[in-house]
Amino acid sequence: MPSSTRYQLLCVCACLLLSMSVSASVVVDTTRLIYPALEREISLRLSNSGGQPALVQTWIDDGNVDAKPDDVDVPFVVMPPIARINQGKGQSLRIAYTPRAGIPKDRESVFWLNVLDVPPLPSGQVSNHMQMAFRTRLKLFFRPADLPGSAIDSAQKLRWGLAKSSNGTVLQVRNDGAFHVSFSSVEVKLDDGRSFNVQSHMLAPRSSADFAFEQALTSSTAAGRVIYQWINDYGSTVRAESKLQF
Repeated sequence: MPSSTRYQLLCVCACLLLSMSVSASVVVDTTRLIYPALEREISLRLSNSGGQPALVQTWIDDGNVDAKPDDVDVPFVVMPPIARINQGKGQSLRIAYTPRAGIPKDRESVFWLNVLDVPPLPSGQVSNHMQMAFRTRLKLFFRPADLPGSAIDSAQKLRWGLAKSSNGTVLQVRNDGAFHVSFSSVEVKLDDGRSFNVQSHMLAPRSSADFAFEQALTSSTAAGRVIYQWINDYGSTVRAESKLQF
C-alpha cells in the first residue's frame, strides 16, 4: 500500500475514534442589539435547547475578535458574566452602559457581544473525547439620543457609484447618515443587461467604502442601478434600490 494511502487511512481511523461534541446548545434570541443611550440597561435572553447543562461566559469587545475578556476596555457591563444554564432553561443577561469620554454623540458606535457556550465534560470513563466550545458574536449598536434621521433613512439614502482603484473598478458607497448599515447582499445591474455581485460589508456612519466585484468590471462609467438587501434593527432584510449616481 502506498505511504500516502496509508496516511489517509490512519487519519480516517483517528477521526472515527474521537467522540466529539460539535453542536452548540445555547440559543440567543436575536441577531443584533440596539442600546439607546437614555436606557439604564437592556436585556438579552439565552436558552439551553440541549440535553445537558451548559456554562456560558459573556463579554463585550470593541471589534477585536481576539481580545480576551480580561483585556477588553469598553463602556459596558454584562451581568452575569458567567452563568450555568440547565437543559431546557433560560438565562437573562443585563447589559448596562457606563458613560465615558470618547464615545461619539453625533453617530452610532458599534461593539460586539460575545457568548461562549462551554458544554460539560461527559460523565463516566470516556477516552479520546474532544471538547468544543462555541462562541457567538452579536453586533451591539450604541445609539446616542437625538441623532438626526433614522436607521431606515441611512440605509435608503446611500449614494452609489463606480470608481477606479488600484484593484480595478469598484462600487463606491457613501453613507451620510448617523447610523450603521449592514448588508446581506449587493448587486449591480447595468443598463446593457449585465449583472454583477458585489462583496459587501457593514458601512459605518458618515463614511464611504469601496466594495469589490466578484467578477471583474472593466468600465467605471457604465450606467445602471444597485439592488441591495440591508438588515434592520430587528434582524430582517429589507430590499432597496438606487441608481448609480457618480
